[in-house]
Amino acid sequence: MWSRYSPNVSSFLRFLVFPGLMFFGCAPRPVEMVSPPQPIPESDRTPPRVQAEKPIEPNPRVLASLRLSEQARLYLKAHKPDEAIRILERAINLDPNNGQSYYFLAEAWLLKDLVGQAREFNRLARIYLAGADSSWREKVKRQRERIDRAD
Repeated sequence: MWSRYSPNVSSFLRFLVFPGLMFFGCAPRPVEMVSPPQPIPESDRTPPRVQAEKPIEPNPRVLASLRLSEQARLYLKAHKPDEAIRILERAINLDPNNGQSYYFLAEAWLLKDLVGQAREFNRLARIYLAGADSSWREKVKRQRERIDRAD
């Protein structure tokens, strides 16, 4: 292929360019000297401080609902179911997930001898207190048994 060029170009390529490409094109890169890792001082080994999480404050509506449920419980203890029902309806309006309110509503309707209403509120108490502690689940179960006997 190079033979068709003039001898000057051919010899120029052969003696200067090719050796230069071979010398510079394949030259190894210089090795970068890296020092070995230094030990971490004891003072820097402590883990970073994690900011303490703020305690979760209860929802004011939930707290108000629980207070109303407790007030209604006292009315039931005094055999005043109508007052208890009014208060428990307010408690449920504040927090519809308050299973205690449904339980006490069932108690109020039992005091008024309205078993159908008591059964419905007992069913709701079972739903909303399913994740509660075992004492509430046991109360709901005993209440259901009383409702069944009253039928």
